Amino acid sequence: MRILTLLFSLVLLISCEEVIDVDLNESEPKLVVEATMIRLLTNDGGGTEVKLSLTGPFFNDGIPAVTNAQVSISDGNNNFLLSHVENGRYVTKTDLIPENNTDYTITVVYAGDTFTATEKIETVSSWEKNVEQDNEGGFLGDEIEIKAFFNDPVGEENYYYVQTSSTKGRDRDITSDEFFNGNQIFALYTAEELEPGDEVFFELDGVDRNFSNFMFILLQQGSEDGGGPFETQPATVRGNVVNETNPDNFPLGYFRVSERDTLMYIIQ
Repeated sequence: MRILTLLFSLVLLISCEEVIDVDLNESEPKLVVEATMIRLLTNDGGGTEVKLSLTGPFFNDGIPAVTNAQVSISDGNNNFLLSHVENGRYVTKTDLIPENNTDYTITVVYAGDTFTATEKIETVSSWEKNVEQDNEGGFLGDEIEIKAFFNDPVGEENYYYVQTSSTKGRDRDITSDEFFNGNQIFALYTAEELEPGDEVFFELDGVDRNFSNFMFILLQQGSEDGGGPFETQPATVRGNVVNETNPDNFPLGYFRVSERDTLMYIIQ
């Protein structure tokens, strides 16, 4: 009797199975703009790069690159055309390095719409030469932690975008001098399996309040996946790029102009 009851229950469960189609109510793809102009603090180097992609359906693998847009950047006197090189990446033929007190406007023409944004360069402090290494860092005290320091200018409102990386992992962070104005600030890096000889790279970019708020929200949503914060858009995070043709069809992403200082440290 117990065997018959068990068999009857299994048949009942199997017969109740049905396939449920989930309607995700997918919207039209939006343009995603990741545009940066960088001037290196320590020399005359730097450059300009624009990455264009589209948002995609939730279950789709890969990021649709935009390869057929018209992209240009103007400084008010000159207009610089960017050419597509690969995977939605656009660059200038010659290095376009931003200068102080200059408005830079990016223009992207795509699918009949014109997208624009205008920014000035945000300057940055330099990394200090002293770097601290703690071999008993991490939550369990079994990881190597690295601290790199920089001095914040007195009497200014500053925002910073910090990127740290090694072959063992990459981190991104947004910070400001709200509680540290005029004082020393540090960036912290740790990763599993760091060992002597590993190279750790620090990048310190000057940004404005709007980009700081934008990136903070993006990072809080967990879009960090080892590639880049713009590689997924888990929610509608509006940036500073607007659609001049059709404001309702707004893009995602950001155009920023930053001064950058870099530092490389070798694990001891």
